[in-house]
Amino acid sequence: MKTNRRYFFKQVALGGLGAAGLSLGTSFHAEGASKSKNNLLSVNSKRSAGFNMCGFAAPKLDTVRVGFVGVGNRGFANMKQMTYLEGVQIKAICDITAFRIDEAQKCLADQKLPAAKVYTGKDDAWKALCEDPEIDLISIAVPRGPLHAAISIYAMKCGKHVAVEVPVIATLDEAWEVVETAEKTRRHCFMMENCCYDFFELLTLNMARQGFFGDIIHADAGYIHYQEIYNKPRDNNMWRLHESQIHTGNIYPTHGLGPVAQIMDINHGDRFSFLVSMSSNDFMLGDKVAELAQTDSFYKPYDTHTYRGNINTSIIRTVKGKTIMLQHDTTSPRIYTRLHIISGTLGCAQKYPEPGRIAIGHEWVNDDKLTELTEQYMPVIVKRIGEMAKQIGGHGGMDFLMTWRLIDCLRNGLPLDIDVYDSVSWSSITPLSEKSVLGGSIPMEIPDFTRGAWKTNPVHNISRMGENATTIRKI
Repeated sequence: MKTNRRYFFKQVALGGLGAAGLSLGTSFHAEGASKSKNNLLSVNSKRSAGFNMCGFAAPKLDTVRVGFVGVGNRGFANMKQMTYLEGVQIKAICDITAFRIDEAQKCLADQKLPAAKVYTGKDDAWKALCEDPEIDLISIAVPRGPLHAAISIYAMKCGKHVAVEVPVIATLDEAWEVVETAEKTRRHCFMMENCCYDFFELLTLNMARQGFFGDIIHADAGYIHYQEIYNKPRDNNMWRLHESQIHTGNIYPTHGLGPVAQIMDINHGDRFSFLVSMSSNDFMLGDKVAELAQTDSFYKPYDTHTYRGNINTSIIRTVKGKTIMLQHDTTSPRIYTRLHIISGTLGCAQKYPEPGRIAIGHEWVNDDKLTELTEQYMPVIVKRIGEMAKQIGGHGGMDFLMTWRLIDCLRNGLPLDIDVYDSVSWSSITPLSEKSVLGGSIPMEIPDFTRGAWKTNPVHNISRMGENATTIRKI
């Protein structure tokens, strides 16, 4: 296999960073990480606190008027979820691909809804959509990268709430700008982390909030999902493959991390302190692309063998001494899992293999006890609309639960379950893990985007979510 020259030169450019990483092995201790804080590569800077968006409740919107930027795979699915809800108007759609616009309009017609206003024709057509005075919420589902943050920031400056696909940001500078824009404009920036609304994750979150597991000590989280990202999509946009060329680390952390961060009360009583990240070599992707390039010139620009490692593992420590093992792997043939293992002083939970198990002490409870615990601790939102969500669909129903909850909060003037600090801190693992990997697995300090407010920020109320009045349209 060819040498990974791109990563080599990145490491050389970092100068003494790698050497600093080598010296850390003997100075970091299992307890009291603050003793070794001087060895961390710090990315924090002095920033004054703004308006605290944790617990922020925007004025009620009887009707939520939505504009969609990107109506491809995820954007189309998000739009279709909205068509089932009363109190929603789909006002506008934006995409640079004509057939996606046509498919979105057909979906609206099939759902017996008016056609949406169209913004297209140039790469920044989304700006005009954000400026539209007849829109309250911008839903963003474009390829990952700088556009997630750029569109979110512009939309909030235009007075819109934002719901953006994962991850929200690609750099720490973007993260701070997103936070400060939300605080100045007092507009929500909700990351559409649908896995926080999966049924077992909601169950274990409610159990943790009610003390079932005791003190949470550790969690395993991840995104293990074999994807043939070298296959051509319909529009030949190979952004996933390109991203794997130019980045290392964990490029997709939030599916596994979001649910366990909520369980650990991150930004709401605790916060991420630092991480250490390590990646394997690439044993598969570069070879596969080289093979394809021999018979298809389309792949020639991608035949560089400078691909990120197949598996990334990051370890995160919180200020209060809890730990998270976070993995990412989308290129080796492993069984799908988001891991989701919760370890406490009184018991534990493990989602995979599904449907998940609960342990009291060191033994799994039997099926009857599991059914009893599920009935006792499953949140109201699942009991109320869970079966309907399964029928409407979207990753087994969790997409619809997320969409329903977002709209219901906006219509009732309630705080969102995922606020701007959650959105950026979970997403910040991407650039921080890359810096750690390139520095020889050097520990990286994780910024406090709340600027100290995490110490008193309340947790979002999980026990009553779903009690409100947003209804489903009859189609």
